[in-house]
Amino acid sequence: MTDIEDKLTRVLTGAADQVPERARVTLSAAVRARRRPRRAPAALLAAAAVVVVAGGAGTAVRTLGPSAVKQPAVNSTDAQGPTPQPTPAPEEKLPPPIERVWPRALHKIPAKLPDGRVHHPQSLLDDRTMLVMTGRSDGTRQFLWTYGLEGGGPRRIAEIPTRNSTLYAEDVTAGGGDVVWWASYKDPGRQRVARIWTVPVGGGTPRKVADVPLENIMKKGHIGKLEVVGRDVVFSRESGGVYRVPLRGGEPRAVPGTEGRYLLRWPWVGRHTDRDNLLKQGDLAKLIVFAELFNVETGERRDAVVKPDEKFVRCGVNRCYGQSLPTGAGPRNFVRDRDGSRERTLPPDVQLDDQPGLERFYKRMPMDGGVFLYDLVTGTSADLGVRQDKRGGMLIPDGGFDRLMTYRVGKRMYVVDLAAIR
Repeated sequence: MTDIEDKLTRVLTGAADQVPERARVTLSAAVRARRRPRRAPAALLAAAAVVVVAGGAGTAVRTLGPSAVKQPAVNSTDAQGPTPQPTPAPEEKLPPPIERVWPRALHKIPAKLPDGRVHHPQSLLDDRTMLVMTGRSDGTRQFLWTYGLEGGGPRRIAEIPTRNSTLYAEDVTAGGGDVVWWASYKDPGRQRVARIWTVPVGGGTPRKVADVPLENIMKKGHIGKLEVVGRDVVFSRESGGVYRVPLRGGEPRAVPGTEGRYLLRWPWVGRHTDRDNLLKQGDLAKLIVFAELFNVETGERRDAVVKPDEKFVRCGVNRCYGQSLPTGAGPRNFVRDRDGSRERTLPPDVQLDDQPGLERFYKRMPMDGGVFLYDLVTGTSADLGVRQDKRGGMLIPDGGFDRLMTYRVGKRMYVVDLAAIR
């Protein structure tokens, strides 16, 4: 265990010890069962999360993995969208199922390919086609596929090179007709590298884009995030710094002005509050994720407005969300624009450790079980149909700041295109 991991473990364990027993049993089981096959959010790296659930009734403790927030391959926008409406009063009964609330956004496909292999959704290539990967849990060979959501089924793109690889393919994304990803490799007699690969969406043989030296993983970490920008790949290191390399191959070059910053969504890069000192102090609740933002193309700054009594604050390009703890009052979940305007109250059971899809759609986990999807703009909630298993565990829907959310119910994979919700 690294020094950082040791500190995080002590902090998170201490927080878990403060949870009421009933909440701890239920929520810890859900956490253990949670899987993130598509992405492990974290330029948030050490922005591990201590998340308050159900208005403070219980605290779920979750650690975030070592790669950054994955962004949409298509339909990215900085638009604020419609003005969110006031938060409605808490619902007294289950909301309607997602099939009834947002039928146009939901696709149901088999959770396995016709040959029995489990597939892991990565991103939406367009309104009808999803990029998936196989091989994470059923063998060493990994493959990329496209999957037609309206009856087209799977089509294999390529096999992912795994010889001398020490990690599964990470940050699989697409743009401009190309798929890119990275994995860690240790060739005999050579230094360990994070190798970036690409292959056309139409299929072919994967081609190396660049090797990023991993001379000191404990200090500099792996790659935190990949994105296709025109005919280039941009990425950030977990230790900070954003880099750019041509898709045709070449030497990665640092993007000027990005030292110590992380890629959120091109061209936006940013940094968190004083992460290292907060880790040493064991006070991660004060960590503000992407507190500062900088547009490397225009020079625009978007620094987040945060009040002294707020904790667990995480920010996207346009909005921040977190929890306020005013003196003499109970905790309150909030969301506001980065400049401090248009603040609203979020439902008390909203999960503050998740990235809201399109900075609009939040997951709710009421104490009596289930998972709901909550739309900030309309105040509408939908029941996703997810329930605890016999042991009290639950697979939480996988998503990020982008348009794709997926989860498994029985033998079906539910694919939700959030961009189809109006």
